[in-house]
Amino acid sequence: MDVSHDGKSTDKERPRARGHRTTHGEALLDRAFRMLTCFGPDTPVLSLSSLATRADLPKATALRLVRQLVDQAALERTPSGHYTIGLRLLEIASLAPRGHGLRALALPYMQDLWHATRQHVQLVVREGLQCVLVERLSARDSTRIPYRVGGRMPLHFTAPGLVLLAFAPTEVQEEFHAIEWPDDEEGLTNTGDALRARLAAIRRDRFAVLSRPLWGVPTSGVATPILDRNSTTIAALSVVTPSEQIQPAAHVPAMVVAARAITRVVATELTWETLQ
Repeated sequence: MDVSHDGKSTDKERPRARGHRTTHGEALLDRAFRMLTCFGPDTPVLSLSSLATRADLPKATALRLVRQLVDQAALERTPSGHYTIGLRLLEIASLAPRGHGLRALALPYMQDLWHATRQHVQLVVREGLQCVLVERLSARDSTRIPYRVGGRMPLHFTAPGLVLLAFAPTEVQEEFHAIEWPDDEEGLTNTGDALRARLAAIRRDRFAVLSRPLWGVPTSGVATPILDRNSTTIAALSVVTPSEQIQPAAHVPAMVVAARAITRVVATELTWETLQ
């Protein structure tokens, strides 16, 4: 039973605005995760009212959830009375083998690649029909890119995403192709038969090259797969450069050498099924 804003008890919560569904009977865990995902790069600190609005929950329900999340250190309360993500989530996330575990093994080789290229060097894994940036090394004067560590990236409009899609299981590829994806923010199209042909070429060459403007700046990315001991692609290593300064393919040999080195150490150190 929930408490309404006027202090009276009510058996049902207010309907959700999206889809006119109610939150009655919705799992507590679902609500809690919905609140946690309200935070982002542009909204690292939120008030209770903002959390309730963004999570589409009654304020009383949001308050109960926030208190529980603060008790578990998943959220922290700021001196101003607002809320931010707690360190407990970082502690838990650091145990993810596809995240920090893979990052720890790959980082020395990523650093070598960064010293050789002085460009963005990225480690990316697939999560469903998107990919997640696990780590990035960047020079101070590197061209700006819109993806942050821990953030999601599109599969078909990034070089590492294309690699991960090209080497994904057949059922994942077919699920991806069955969706009518919109063009990217620059109006570029990379779907249908053209995408299938591109993925076939990536499987043949074992690397991807993709040039596209980011925030109006001509940018190119190259990427290649990282494998586990079963020769299953578990991640992609990539280099991102400004297109007008250097031919992106010039970085492919060094990138491939680094990816093979990471593959060797991954085959030895990481054997969990979660990497497959």
